[in-house]
Amino acid sequence: MKRVLVALAAVSVSLAVAACGQKREQINPTTSQGTTLMLDWFPNADHVGVYRALAQGEFKRAGLNVHVAVPSDPSAPLRLLAAGKIDFAISYEPEVMLARDRGEPVVAVAALVQKPLTSIISLGHKHISRPAQLRGKRVGDAGIPYQHAYLQTILAHAHVPSGSVKEINVGSDLVPALLSGRVDAILGGYWNYEAIQLAQLKKRPHVLRMDKVGVPTYDELVVVVRESTLTTHIDLVRRFVQALARGYKSVRQDPSAGVRSLLAANPSLDPKLQRASVKATLSAFFPSGSDAGKPWGWLNQSQWAAYGRWMRDNHLISNPTAVDGASTNEVLAGQGT
Repeated sequence: MKRVLVALAAVSVSLAVAACGQKREQINPTTSQGTTLMLDWFPNADHVGVYRALAQGEFKRAGLNVHVAVPSDPSAPLRLLAAGKIDFAISYEPEVMLARDRGEPVVAVAALVQKPLTSIISLGHKHISRPAQLRGKRVGDAGIPYQHAYLQTILAHAHVPSGSVKEINVGSDLVPALLSGRVDAILGGYWNYEAIQLAQLKKRPHVLRMDKVGVPTYDELVVVVRESTLTTHIDLVRRFVQALARGYKSVRQDPSAGVRSLLAANPSLDPKLQRASVKATLSAFFPSGSDAGKPWGWLNQSQWAAYGRWMRDNHLISNPTAVDGASTNEVLAGQGT
């Protein structure tokens, strides 16, 4: 899902976007010397295992020379992947299905963050601790169609008339709109990042997680490749994904070392925020519940099918192949042939 992490200039707190904001989309197709991974947005705690794998030489041991690229916006990775400009992309489950609905031959091969991070966030004094309290409130979002559908689903689940809630497109200014009082709540911030940052600012945020208020669960971040790459270079994909898995397993064993690797590669990031975010996200990097014991990166096919049905029911996708074959566990440890 598209991230809208922004500088909190109003409170003099930087998210260090400036260091990562330059365009880097002009990337040549892979040569024998390297493999390109494009992040979904600027480096942050969600990518801690990527940088840990790099620091520990996991990719090199797998015979890969991995270059990490940063997009200028979250819509770039899948577009560049489909065009053959990059080899691997980190994106979002709904974006994968939307891309496939457009006929782009991409497929998710590993779940990097296995729970929804997108949330409805409000400040403590607004007293919005459950969806029913959204009645009569102003909710800011970035104008993303499936986030609009999230809000409608949440309101219907809570028996709140949609007309009683004013939805306002604030673009990328989610947090500033919340802090300025332009909106009463925002939909699009992450519970492991913006909410933590607001808590560190003593704003006492209330968080409503998507999968707790009526929206079907989904994988927030996934690793994506072209279908042709999976067909013709499955060994490369397998080596990449399993090296990445070792990076995240290392973070689980020693989160502080993982944060150090992230900060060493991205020194402009706020250490306090990254440490808190990694700690909060750690369990979401691994299968849990009925999937506990599955290998890192596990993509629950029943979950993908259910989320796909929700997208179809909300008229976000219509192509049957958008869901069928959108994800595979074939390259994960102990899977495939």
